[in-house]
Amino acid sequence: MSENRQPGPAGRSPTVADVLALPVLAGGGPRVVAGEEHVDRPVRWVHITELTDPASFLKGGELVLTTGMPLPEDAAGVRRYVDELAAVGAAALVIELVRRYHRPPDALVRACRARGLPLVTLARDVNFLEVTQVVHTLILGHQAEAMRRTQGVHEAFTALTLRGAGPEEVLRAAAGMSGRTVVLENLVHRALVCEPFGGTARAALTDWERRSRTTPATDRAEVTGPEGWLTAPVEYQGERWGRVVMLPLPVVPPAVPPGPDFGPEDVTVLERTAMTLTIARLTRPTPWERTAHRNVLRDLVEQRHRSAGDARARVAALGLPADHARFVAVLADLPAQEDAGAAEVRLAEELGATGTQVLVGLLSPARLGVLLALRPSRPWRQAVERLGRTVLDAAPGATVCAGSPARDLADVARSFREAVRVAEATEPGLPLPSGRSFHERSDIGLRRLLFALRDDLRVQDYAERQLGPLLDHDARHGTDLVTTLRGYLDAAGNKTVAARSAGLSRETVYQRLRAIERLLGRDLESGEQRTELHVALHAVDALRARPHPGGRDR
Repeated sequence: MSENRQPGPAGRSPTVADVLALPVLAGGGPRVVAGEEHVDRPVRWVHITELTDPASFLKGGELVLTTGMPLPEDAAGVRRYVDELAAVGAAALVIELVRRYHRPPDALVRACRARGLPLVTLARDVNFLEVTQVVHTLILGHQAEAMRRTQGVHEAFTALTLRGAGPEEVLRAAAGMSGRTVVLENLVHRALVCEPFGGTARAALTDWERRSRTTPATDRAEVTGPEGWLTAPVEYQGERWGRVVMLPLPVVPPAVPPGPDFGPEDVTVLERTAMTLTIARLTRPTPWERTAHRNVLRDLVEQRHRSAGDARARVAALGLPADHARFVAVLADLPAQEDAGAAEVRLAEELGATGTQVLVGLLSPARLGVLLALRPSRPWRQAVERLGRTVLDAAPGATVCAGSPARDLADVARSFREAVRVAEATEPGLPLPSGRSFHERSDIGLRRLLFALRDDLRVQDYAERQLGPLLDHDARHGTDLVTTLRGYLDAAGNKTVAARSAGLSRETVYQRLRAIERLLGRDLESGEQRTELHVALHAVDALRARPHPGGRDR
């Protein structure tokens, strides 16, 4: 390794261990005889001294080099010498065993061990001036690199601000720059965004609210709490809105001691993250709680979570019970004139006021998704009925559809798929079943099934083959034979009932039915053929129906 190589992490000061590995010191045969557990201390300068009180010239972080000539003879004086170095924060004491000593004094070893000060002995003569030059060059190189990196951090977050980046993008940048997991939480300790780095959302967010409440809030970026989180406040309109948290490496349970200390660059990254988020909070009108709910719901629907554990951790961090609960997916397709964002906020507020445990978020421009969490013993239809009434109060004219219960979060995607199928089979404005505020899978009959399949070319081809000639005849001649056929089929083939319902004579109905048989080449006395034509009529109705606002026809 060349003397100009930087052995420590980029942008960080070299440690005592890094410096001892440099050839200029390695040639002296360095050996750590005390304070071995602290050789990861950063070295911020090198100080050569032959004074009995070198501490008065130090500011902390220095690697102190000495031949041992000024060391006091008595043990009390040695202890005082070491105490002063430790009190000022010296990084390590390096003593050359060439002139005065050939083995480290026992009193010096004991004093360094007592104060946790690394004591390094050199068995051979070393040029202290050369050590100073090499290490100072290394340190200055690190400082210059740190300045370049800091400037890069400022430029990156300025670009994010100018681009109007949202919280997810901002935290992704922070995690990438720091190499640590970053979490955004609001004032009530709900983790809205988590950007894991080198770990999982589950590891970061498990038991989040309790852990967060044991970590005191700070007015600036600093390390706090039993796990050693680096936190910084995020404000909104001059008041504290929440905070952004950088987790130590590795993410560990609270019972394990905190990970490594954060460096100045980490503090800079978190400060700029908090500032960028504060500006973004002012410029983005959608509450971030709503964005968090949307993202989690979409990830559940599309099964984008890395694992079931990650899904549970994210849902629990938003305040929804993730274990010992069952879930029901509910969709609310909004009328065209409805402001979807406003309806989303109203519904979330109304459900929150009732204590209903839900996630609410827009899944598409006119479709609200709701995930309802229930105790396993609670009747789900009763709960969905109340939720549906709340939806209709918040967004009159909405179409509410529910899937069947999911036994756990891994099954939620299936419940949402069911709700989507119900919505696809529900024409806008279709009357609700008696005594209910929502549609469910059991409501889907032939008419609604064909409505759901109306875009299938096979259904379109079937309707055209069965009824095309009759529709063409009505269009060319201004007749209404399709209505006569519909009345006859609705009357289950009873011509008398069909005539009475249409206000026509039986003879007129007979004539029209014979014309229909001729045009279609069908026998209307055949129950099977009547069924085929009845299905075709329902298919035509479905093809003429308005597209559903929340579905794929938008």
